[in-house]
Amino acid sequence: MYYIGLDVHKKTISYCTKRVDGTVQAEGKFDSTRLALDAWLAPLPQPWTGALEATIFTGWIYDYLKPHASALKVAHPAMLRAIAVAKKKNDEVDARMIADLLRCNLLPQCYMAPSEFRERRRTLRYRNLLVRQNVQMKNRTAGLLMETGVAYNKQKLHGKAYFAQLRKSPEVPECIQPLLKIGRESIERIAKLDRALMKALKSDPLLVARVERLLTIPCVGEVTALTWVLEVGEVSRFSSVKDAVSYCGLCSAERSSAGVQKRMPISKQRNKHLQTVLIEAAKLSQHFNDDLTAVHEKALAKGNKNRATIAVARKIAAYLLAVDRREKPFLEGEESADAA
Repeated sequence: MYYIGLDVHKKTISYCTKRVDGTVQAEGKFDSTRLALDAWLAPLPQPWTGALEATIFTGWIYDYLKPHASALKVAHPAMLRAIAVAKKKNDEVDARMIADLLRCNLLPQCYMAPSEFRERRRTLRYRNLLVRQNVQMKNRTAGLLMETGVAYNKQKLHGKAYFAQLRKSPEVPECIQPLLKIGRESIERIAKLDRALMKALKSDPLLVARVERLLTIPCVGEVTALTWVLEVGEVSRFSSVKDAVSYCGLCSAERSSAGVQKRMPISKQRNKHLQTVLIEAAKLSQHFNDDLTAVHEKALAKGNKNRATIAVARKIAAYLLAVDRREKPFLEGEESADAA
């Protein structure tokens, strides 16, 4: 067996091939293109297993190399301390270190979702970008009116009929009319794209069954369900509710030493997309489910509103995991027991 470490960059890929005893069989550098990968793969000794660090470029390289390897792993960048603290650090040294960690079975591996999930997740994250841009444009529109002293109804401002009537008002200066027009057109165009992307995701055959089951959970909407399915990928990766809660970033970091245990603020090592969606869902949950209301009130008695919201978000994550794992619609009594 040969072990190959790959240090991936935008323009180049450095590699190091080692034998079982640690001797270097080959090392070098080639361009980050499919043609260069084909030329590099042709003379490779067989069988081989490889590892590469998780970067923005990892996905397509992983998919391209996986059929040719006995095994291909993705290293967790935050846990590659042997590379980060090295006195001498360059692409060749990094590739050798990854190969050694792989050879010694010490590579801190991270989960790599199947390509079909990553493709759809890319669409959902792009939709989230559009939503943020739409909010920014709406705020900029309101800012223009406030800067020029124009009175408006905050609740109706972004309604089509009200906005058209407002623009005709003599209070609106002529100097901001072109900007208001551009802003309104951008808002409508982004909203149209948002609806199209959501429609495509909701009707996707790979997602529709899982999403429909998750929608039976109180306080879980289409965005929450889609985010859970596409960010989690294969639900079997979680062995317990604690693992799912940790992945969603709904628990604090722990620092324990010499019998002294300390709880830190919520860890930054989390899936920020899931964390945001679950916290927003938790803020609205009291209107949909009595059990979640009870969780909120109990946590609120012990702390502040933020602590109560996170407690509810953890409960929602437990519901999502239970329904997704059992592949059955939500049943309040059974799911509450599983979540507990």
